[in-house]
Amino acid sequence: MKILPSAFIVIACSAGLVLAESITEKAEAFFQKGLAEEKAGNPTAAVSAYKKAIELNPKHANARYRAGQVQIHAPTIKAKAQEQKINTIMIPAYQIEDASLKEAIELLALAIEKHSEDKTAPNFIVEDPTKKLAEAKLTLNLKNVPVSAILKYIHAQTSTKIRYDEHAVVILAR
Repeated sequence: MKILPSAFIVIACSAGLVLAESITEKAEAFFQKGLAEEKAGNPTAAVSAYKKAIELNPKHANARYRAGQVQIHAPTIKAKAQEQKINTIMIPAYQIEDASLKEAIELLALAIEKHSEDKTAPNFIVEDPTKKLAEAKLTLNLKNVPVSAILKYIHAQTSTKIRYDEHAVVILAR
């Protein structure tokens, strides 16, 4: 009869070890999900995944660190995701002749909307307190290029720079 209780203890310890491994694995899976959500530009989902990892494994230092960093840098994460999303859209043809900067970006916004199948509608804002960009004229004839290339050409011809914010693409006069 003494063998039965010791066998039970061994089985119980083994089950506890397996359970501990699966909890650790689940915590790591939530951590990896958080990293993926962060990379996708979804800080809310990332923080939620990191918190689940911490609930499962309170000693998961990387999940604690990433959760804090994401909360601090959420607007930047969203802005980078917006930049990636916009700049990878391919535009088959972009042709303008003697267009103002405002006309050029309005046409670009329409092209982005059309070629993203209405999934992306960028909000372009021009910051030009001295009104020197109002006189700028652009001529471009581009085919099969990503939005990032079109923006580079626009900036080269108008001496502007770009900043991606959480909810807008800001074109700034230099």
